[in-house]
Amino acid sequence: MQPNLNLGVFASGGGTNFQSIIDNCETGTIDARVAVLISDREDAGARERAARHGIPSHVVRVGKDLSDEFFAADRRHVEILREHDVDLVCLAGYMRRIGTAVLDGFPDAVLNIHPAILPSFKGAHGQRDAVDYGVRISGATVHFADEEFDRGPIIIQAAVPVTPDDTEETLAARILEQEHRIYPQAIQWFAEERLRIDDRRVILDPPSRGSYGSRDSAAIISPPLEFA
Repeated sequence: MQPNLNLGVFASGGGTNFQSIIDNCETGTIDARVAVLISDREDAGARERAARHGIPSHVVRVGKDLSDEFFAADRRHVEILREHDVDLVCLAGYMRRIGTAVLDGFPDAVLNIHPAILPSFKGAHGQRDAVDYGVRISGATVHFADEEFDRGPIIIQAAVPVTPDDTEETLAARILEQEHRIYPQAIQWFAEERLRIDDRRVILDPPSRGSYGSRDSAAIISPPLEFA
């Protein structure tokens, strides 16, 4: 049966979260299909991944934030998403601001993943900032996106211990493992129409049937995952 939910994914880099989304769609873990990839970079590794899976991709130059080029790109993003009948927008390592045209065109239907426990360590270097600050716990967050970076209502978080000898790179690698688990879960909950925003809270209805923790005790995930 063809999934009813079409995903439009934005990515700027290598696209490992994009690949995780593709894989989970292809195995049926996510009841959706990736309809299109949008990138701001011609050389983004995510575009190669899209090509391998027959997913159309578009490069849209964004320019400086809030410039004429930025607003033109924002409008073009909406055109592309509409052309591919996208229902849910997924930001997967997209390192640019999302404009109001996309946010208004897809209300409560733009997700983002961030490599930190929001609201701590917003911005482009969440892993490095966590190590530099000396925290004992870091992790990853999937949230609804809004007009401010890394601020929207939180859907799911994974907490990852920070060890005394961690570097930005070693911590980032462990966090990434959890990103590949919690992002597909958040998308599947959206596909099941179980997510509801109440002010700053995201209500999962019915509540998760999973259990806290993870199969390898590497993270605490809340709400609990419903698949491994």
